[in-house]
Amino acid sequence: MKIFNAQQIYQADKFTIEKQQITSDALMERAAVQIFNWLHQRMQGAQVKIHLFCGIGNNGGDGIALARHLQEHGYNIEVNVVNYSERRSKDFLINLDRLKDRKIWPNFMNEDAPYPEIGGDDIIVDALFGIGLNRALAKWVADLIQYLNTSGAFILSVDVPSGLYLSKAVEVPEAVIQANFVLSFQAPKLVFFLPDTGNYSRQWEILDIGLDPEYLNGTITDFELIGKNEVLPMYKGREKFSHKGTYGHALIIGGSHGKIGAVILAARACLTAGSGLVTALVPGCGYIPMQTAFPEAMVLTDVGENNITALEFNEKYAAVGFGIGLGTADATAAAMKKFLSENKSPLVIDADGLNLLSSNKELLKLLPKQTILTPHPGELERLVGKWKDDFEKLEKVFKFSKKHDCIVVIKGAHSVTIYEGRGYVNATGNPGMASAGSGDVLTGILTGLIAQNYEPLQAAIFGVYLHGRAGDIAMEEMGYQALTATKIIEALGKAYMDLFKLPELPDQKENTEEG
Repeated sequence: MKIFNAQQIYQADKFTIEKQQITSDALMERAAVQIFNWLHQRMQGAQVKIHLFCGIGNNGGDGIALARHLQEHGYNIEVNVVNYSERRSKDFLINLDRLKDRKIWPNFMNEDAPYPEIGGDDIIVDALFGIGLNRALAKWVADLIQYLNTSGAFILSVDVPSGLYLSKAVEVPEAVIQANFVLSFQAPKLVFFLPDTGNYSRQWEILDIGLDPEYLNGTITDFELIGKNEVLPMYKGREKFSHKGTYGHALIIGGSHGKIGAVILAARACLTAGSGLVTALVPGCGYIPMQTAFPEAMVLTDVGENNITALEFNEKYAAVGFGIGLGTADATAAAMKKFLSENKSPLVIDADGLNLLSSNKELLKLLPKQTILTPHPGELERLVGKWKDDFEKLEKVFKFSKKHDCIVVIKGAHSVTIYEGRGYVNATGNPGMASAGSGDVLTGILTGLIAQNYEPLQAAIFGVYLHGRAGDIAMEEMGYQALTATKIIEALGKAYMDLFKLPELPDQKENTEEG
């Protein structure tokens, strides 16, 4: 699913109006009807007090149009127009007149207006500001937002939580609506998925307001949301007369004294993701643990007993996962430099492999094209430098990726894969995956996919999705707190099978029982 920026959304509106030969207020009416249908389906006429807070632009116009539909269906509403400017959009004024024609008189709020009384069981519809907000709010408007946030009422935001910018960081956190639910028009917004701004949108849903598909399908966006529909075409099936050699021989390099478990997790995930064969290269102290814990893997041992110091092997591997549990000893850094100067295999680098790259930036020149790097926030900062907000972070990673021709997976609640100027935002995963070893599992999955001849970018996008989906499936059985890296590996098979699971129809279970 594409993630459009503000300018593209405005252009989509304009294109739709011109091609479909409708007026802009007719497009606004579509949006209002969709919001009303969403609310009406859930409320079924319940007489909960609905407080609509409307700005004086098009977002406010959506709220005003919604108020008319709610009143027509007998809902208990109160309409508040927040006069934060003398400028009013044309479509806002059109809908305000329609509201007045129905004898509905809004409360016009200015700087000195008292706040309406709001109960904890009431509903607030936030239609103050839309995607065009680009400057700080007046203090009295920011104070109003704080009042709404502390009211205890359920807050439903129209398109985006008011006070949130679409393309820059929040300046005053208290001046942003804390939405319980956001109804976003046609496509999600990037700010729903970034750590600094995602907490303002606890849940969201897309409403199709009929923007023209020709524009939507033909427009290239900088970011894309990755779900099942996006990764399913990437899946590679298996031929009946294939054998283990068909699906590649992967090498997992890592481990140091006390950290062999990381390699065990990565190797298991690599094989479970589908690699035909897996070899682990570990220091001498890892031989018995590897052979005991994961008999399906072959094991090579380095000459170093507690750390990898040489990295000597002869076979060419279909893919190499490097760095988990590796340590950062000087001898290990020297071995990594020698390995990178000779390696011709596709490469995934994680953990201490990334830390060694950060300490020895000249090694970046030795990376094969489209090497996948999988940093967590601390490792990323060491690679690209500090950032002041998520937007600067993304900008830095785009530049780093282009400079070194590498794929960067920014791990997080919504991991973002970046390559060639585009970002792929993952839709799967959950807080239970914030657990030791989860990143090692991801390294193994990505390595296993490349070994099966997935292109590195495909492997990164598909692998991050599978990793998150396996975590979601495991979480449903274990809960957040008990979710471990091992359980993610065990759920990988179900994550693959889930790709082909059809959504259950609402009456499917009932019909089965009758039959």
